[in-house]
Amino acid sequence: MFGYHDSMDEPDDIQIEHFRRMTPAQRLEAAFSLYWSAREMAEAGVRRRHPEWSDSEVDSAVRELFLNART
Repeated sequence: MFGYHDSMDEPDDIQIEHFRRMTPAQRLEAAFSLYWSAREMAEAGVRRRHPEWSDSEVDSAVRELFLNART
């Protein structure tokens, strides 16, 4: 049975084939898109936790999160 999963351990064959067919430029574009999506989500989280912070304070906190991120 098929269902929605919000995370997975391994990519499926369709995903792997899709990425293999991408050009280097398409892969780079996908990587940039993922990066900026992650930044936007991090910013939204910081703003939700600290609604009183200025844009500058939020930007600094997000930069700090990404500078100290571990994989």
